[in-house]
Amino acid sequence: MPFLNVKLIEGVFTAEQKQEMVRKLTDTMVSIEGENMRGVTWVVVEEVKSGEWGIGGQTLTTRDVKALAAGAKAA
Repeated sequence: MPFLNVKLIEGVFTAEQKQEMVRKLTDTMVSIEGENMRGVTWVVVEEVKSGEWGIGGQTLTTRDVKALAAGAKAA
């Protein structure tokens, strides 16, 4: 029974985008394990509060992620 846990910074993705993640991740697992596993494939999307995620000793905020997605260079 596959269990996928996706952690995201809050406020970056819409509800529709998160639904798409769940659908596509499930489809990916089914493509590997077979259709019989679809009903027992769990995908959990968890949001971490803005500023409570760190990379390289620096906190990352929702605004930072949106700036990166828009093409800004990482600090």
